[in-house]
Amino acid sequence: MIPGKISPALLRRLVFPHLPLRPDVLIPAGIGQDSAVLDFGPRVCVVTCDPITGAVHHLGRLAVHIACNDLAATGAEPVALVLTLLLPLQTREEDIEAIMGEVGRTASAVGVAIAGGHTEITGRVTQPVVVVAGIGRAERDEYVHGGGARPGDAVLLTKAAAIEGTAILATDLAEDLAGRVPADLLERARRFIEEISVLPEGRVAVRAGATAMHDVTEGGVVTAAWELAEASGCGIELWADAVPVRPETAAVCAALGADPLGLIGSGAMLITTAAPPRTLAALRDAGIVATEVGAMRAAGRVLRRGSGEVPLAPPDRDELWRLLEARG
Repeated sequence: MIPGKISPALLRRLVFPHLPLRPDVLIPAGIGQDSAVLDFGPRVCVVTCDPITGAVHHLGRLAVHIACNDLAATGAEPVALVLTLLLPLQTREEDIEAIMGEVGRTASAVGVAIAGGHTEITGRVTQPVVVVAGIGRAERDEYVHGGGARPGDAVLLTKAAAIEGTAILATDLAEDLAGRVPADLLERARRFIEEISVLPEGRVAVRAGATAMHDVTEGGVVTAAWELAEASGCGIELWADAVPVRPETAAVCAALGADPLGLIGSGAMLITTAAPPRTLAALRDAGIVATEVGAMRAAGRVLRRGSGEVPLAPPDRDELWRLLEARG
């Protein structure tokens, strides 16, 4: 199989049939669902789990933010994270301290506890792998999920496309990009790592008319839009020309031959809303840039570009994996 998360078809055939449920699992696993929601009486417990496998640098920071972002997509407040670190045989003590130092600083800044986990040296991995589980809470009537969008809802995107992917490529492929992308632009691109959190937009949008939220991760904006439509049982039209792509992202992607809309994009949130002026105004008042980039519809999933349109479907793999594999 190719690197990256497995396809929706394989999930439906090989994974989902084997997942038992209970009545107190309010939102179970599903395509486009960032987190599960559990009935805890007057409140709900929101849980998620994710690995960090595509980055070499900033593993600690990414691990914290990726888990908290999944929780943010429900509007839940992160409470605690549990980490598993799988480290290769050549790992040094200072490598472990560097990862955990970044975990601690990032978690402190977010306000989430590191409640436990497991750390292991193993010959089964060739580079550090971090797997993180996140636990959050929300009031029973104050959360949303990826399946709440309805036909007619506007689709908003916060920040821009490919924020995480731009930072990873500018850092991990710096030698490949040297001389092809101006040094000052590359430095700005690396600083995108500081914008990975979508907790602020989750907190605002859940109280400002959001019907569904889905953070943009592997497969980029295109995959996130398709997953949101799949979870909601709706159609969608995504307006490619309306999706913000920063100059740094455009330059890095052009130099490497990558599509920004198919590049991993943590740091951006897709939000659907039946009241776009209200939701956009609330985000703007909170200092969060957001753009209307599409609309939910009753049926059909399309990507509009210029005057034409093509079927909207997730790519076989994220652009990051394609580039890393080509590099060898």
